[in-house]
Amino acid sequence: IAKEVAKLLEMKAQLGGDEGKHKFVLKTPKGTRDYSPKQMAIRERVFNAIITCFKRHGAEVIDTPVFELKETLMGKYGEDSKLIYDLKDQGGELLSLRYDLTVPFARYLAMNKITNIKRYHIAKVYRRDNPAMTRGRYREFYQCDFDIAGQFDPMIPDAECLKIVHEILSDLQLGDFLIKVNDRRILDGMFAVCGVPDSKFRTICSSVDKLDKMPWEEVRSEMVGEKGLSPEAADRIGEYVQLHGGLDLIEQLLQDPRLSQNKLAKEGLGDMKLLFEYLTLFGITGKISFDLSLARGLDYYTGVIFEAVLLQQENDHVEEPVSVGSVAGGGRYDGLVGMFDPKGRKVPCVGVSIGIERIFSILEQRVEASEEKIRTTETQVLVASAQKKLLEERLKLISELWDAGIKAEVLYKKNPKLLNQLQYCEETGIPLVAIVGEQELKDGVVKLRVVATREEVSVRRESLVEEIRMRTSR
Repeated sequence: IAKEVAKLLEMKAQLGGDEGKHKFVLKTPKGTRDYSPKQMAIRERVFNAIITCFKRHGAEVIDTPVFELKETLMGKYGEDSKLIYDLKDQGGELLSLRYDLTVPFARYLAMNKITNIKRYHIAKVYRRDNPAMTRGRYREFYQCDFDIAGQFDPMIPDAECLKIVHEILSDLQLGDFLIKVNDRRILDGMFAVCGVPDSKFRTICSSVDKLDKMPWEEVRSEMVGEKGLSPEAADRIGEYVQLHGGLDLIEQLLQDPRLSQNKLAKEGLGDMKLLFEYLTLFGITGKISFDLSLARGLDYYTGVIFEAVLLQQENDHVEEPVSVGSVAGGGRYDGLVGMFDPKGRKVPCVGVSIGIERIFSILEQRVEASEEKIRTTETQVLVASAQKKLLEERLKLISELWDAGIKAEVLYKKNPKLLNQLQYCEETGIPLVAIVGEQELKDGVVKLRVVATREEVSVRRESLVEEIRMRTSR
């Protein structure tokens, strides 16, 4: 026993005594953040706009666990797999935190043998990134996903996904945006005709994906220098990936002597033409660009891919608006569910993910700049009194209001000063004050005061709920 006690005492000494030697660090873990009530109020606005749009398009909602079996996630994200957050072995299962909401969705479909669903899912995902939090990148962040799974006629669900992105970005009024569209089959066909060996498709794809951040020269030297591609092949790729346009470009590429010989590219271009016809019917082609440099790094895409970027007019002299980063992305992934299905049954899927963090940082900066006052509560009325000894009456009245579904508050003080109660409303943006006084109690009325205009009306107690509802619904 003495030996054990000595051991424990030694450990205690190493940990440091209770003399406050050990400084406790108060911080959130790297790549995470807290959200204040003001930030949450802005966040809720954004979520509401997105959910309203998803519901308008007939989506159901699902939820899945925050961690999955490690093998569920491995091999689905290409070069990004190194960013998956592994958990310690918990009772014989190797687990990882989910990296996105798409792979868990595919697992859910295969597990429940679902062949047809339109769903949305808003939840946190995790990436073991070294994050640049200033650019809205985190280790823990929300994704807002909308997906259509099922066997349908080509490009109709795909067009709807693009329409959804257009609706949400227009609704949130983030400024000018552009939705870039490409197709994995066009990319693969292009790689084939440019002389990229099959084994290098994915790795060259992830180089092309960097074109929005790096100039072509740097991407070319990565392909040739690091990835061993022949300079001739790289130059041929360069001719294509710098092209972007609309239907005219699709027509031009369908006539291209090299590309039109490739089965995959031809299929992709045919579908792209169809997609643009539907987007024209939806009236949104003004914001859509067919862009051959768009690659999207994830391995599971099989067809149409797209990404929405916000544009920023750098100054008046520049014609070309500059992209300030991606705020939504997605595409078609027809093979993913089949990877999980024991019989390999395929369920075609197309989906979109809205980048809520980046949208949120933009809106937050905008609110800061405009000094707009954000309400952090939804309280409609403060129950107040002008005289002392009326706490019981205030509590009785507030209880009636709560029971009627009115959002109401009361100050937690027996005898608060009327001025303090009115000031509280000014600070928190509560629009109405219901004042009880001895005379009002005798007359069976409540004095209702409009905080902004200071006008006061006497309302019969039984009509108070109706009056508050009417005034706050305006």
